[in-house]
Amino acid sequence: MKSKYDVVIIGSGLGGLVSANILSRHGYSVCVLEKNQQYGGNLQTFVRDKNIFDTGVHYIGSLGEGENLHQYFTYLGIMDELKLMKLDDDKYDVITFGDDEKEYFHAQGYTHFEKSLISQFPEEEQAIKAYCNKIKEVCRNFPLYNLETSSEGYDINFLNVKISDYFDSITKNEKLKAVLAGSNFLYAGGKNTPLYVHALSVNSYIKSSWRCVDGGSQISRLLIKRIKEFGGEVYKYQEVVKFGFDDDDLVSVITKDGNEIKADLFISNIEPKLTTKMLEGKGMRKSYVNRINQMKSMVSAFSLYIVFKPKTFKYINHNYYHFKNHCRVWDAQEYTENSWPEGYMLSMGVRKKQDEWSSNLTAMAYMKFNEVEKWRNTFNTTADESGRGEAYEKFKMEKAELFIDELEKKFPNIRECIQSVHASTPLSYRDYIGSHNGAIYGYEKDADNPMMAFLSPKTKANKLFFTGQSVNMHGILGVTISAVLTCSHIIGKEKLMSSIKKSLS
Repeated sequence: MKSKYDVVIIGSGLGGLVSANILSRHGYSVCVLEKNQQYGGNLQTFVRDKNIFDTGVHYIGSLGEGENLHQYFTYLGIMDELKLMKLDDDKYDVITFGDDEKEYFHAQGYTHFEKSLISQFPEEEQAIKAYCNKIKEVCRNFPLYNLETSSEGYDINFLNVKISDYFDSITKNEKLKAVLAGSNFLYAGGKNTPLYVHALSVNSYIKSSWRCVDGGSQISRLLIKRIKEFGGEVYKYQEVVKFGFDDDDLVSVITKDGNEIKADLFISNIEPKLTTKMLEGKGMRKSYVNRINQMKSMVSAFSLYIVFKPKTFKYINHNYYHFKNHCRVWDAQEYTENSWPEGYMLSMGVRKKQDEWSSNLTAMAYMKFNEVEKWRNTFNTTADESGRGEAYEKFKMEKAELFIDELEKKFPNIRECIQSVHASTPLSYRDYIGSHNGAIYGYEKDADNPMMAFLSPKTKANKLFFTGQSVNMHGILGVTISAVLTCSHIIGKEKLMSSIKKSLS
C-alpha cells in the first residue's frame, strides 16, 4: 500500500467498486479500503452446508442486450463474464395473498407484462395500460437512468407524487393495486413512497429479470479484477475509523490498525451517518451533519436460509411476494409480535448446472431493529467472530420456526424437505453491510418531504464525496448510477458520459 493516492474509497460495496473501476479507467490512482474479510457489501455471499447464499442480490433487472444496466456493466468490463440465468418470461414475480388462492403474475417485457395483467384483470385494461405508460414516462425523466447527463440525475417534478395517490387515480380495484404494488419489498415502500421510487425499481425487472448463477459475489470479483488491471488497489481488513486533517484541510484516512493513507480526494461508500462521525466535528457544518443524522433509515429484515435435502423440493424459476391479505401490501412493516411476518419475499438460489431440483431457498421478511435492541452492543463478523450468546441464537431459531410455519401455508411439504435452517437479523445486516440499524435500502423517501432523503454525492466537506445506496437510489442499478454520478463530480459529467457511450459504440 502506498502512502498517497489520488482517491481513497472507504468501503467495497457496489458503489465503491464501481467508482474505483471508473476512476482507475480515467487514470486516477485509487485505493479501496474494506473492513471485512469479504468484499462487496450487499454483493457478499456465504456458504452453509455447501450451498451458496446471497446476502442481498436475489435477482437483477435490465441485463438484456441494450438495456441500461447491461450497458453500464459493459462499460465497466464485466458483462461478458457474468454467469446468469433468466427468470421465467411469463412470471418472473408472482404475487400471492393468504386470503386468495389465485396467483398473480408479472411477466417480462412491457408488451407481455401488459397483456398478462389484462388477461388477469380484463375489466382493468385502461388502468393497466395507463400504469405501464406512466412507469416508462417517469423513467424517461431520470437522465442517468438512460445514460444521459443532467445536473443531479433526476427530474424534481416527480419527487412529490405518492405511489398510493397515483394508483387511486387510475383504478378503484384494490386487488389490482395490491398486485401492481406487490413487489414493493424491492424498495420497502409505503403509501407515502414517491411514485418515482416504484417506477425506477420495477421498470428494470419488467425489462428483463435474471438470477446470478452461484451468487452475486461474482460481480464484485469481476469489478476488482478490472480495477487491478487499471492499476487500482483493493485491501480488506482495513477498517477506517477517522479522517486526518492538516488544520482544516482533509488529507487522510486513519485505520483501526493506525495506518494513515493520504489522498487528494475521498469517497465514502459507507453509511453517511457513520462517515460524519469519523470526521469528529471537523470539515462539515453542524447543520449539515444534523440533517444527515435526522434522516430516517429504512426498515431492516430477517432472512431465512434453507438448505434442502437432495431431490426433495422442485426448483422455481420465479420469485414469490406473499402477503397475509391484499390489504397489507403497504403495511407489512407495521407488524405485531403475534402477526409477524405479515409478508415475505421468497427466492431460489441457482447453480451452474441447475436441474429440476432446488438446493436452497431464501425468504425475507421485514424486521424492526428494536427486536434485537438488547444485543445492540454485540458485533459479529467473519473477521471478528465474537458471538452474541445463547439467548440470541434462541431468538433467531424461534423466529425461523414462525417463518417456516408461514411458508408451510404455501408449501405444505416444505418441512420434510429441509436439511438445515440458518437465519440473519438486522444485526447481521448492520455488521456486514455497515448500514444504520441494519437498514436494507438506505434512507426512507417520503413524497411529503422529498428532499429530506436526498444527498448530493458532493458533500459539504471539501474533498469528500458520498456514493452507494444512500445517494439517490438503491439496488444494483440504482447504486451503479449513484457511482456514475459521484464520479461525474470528479471527472466531469460530459467527459464521463462521453467515455461510456464511446465504449458502447
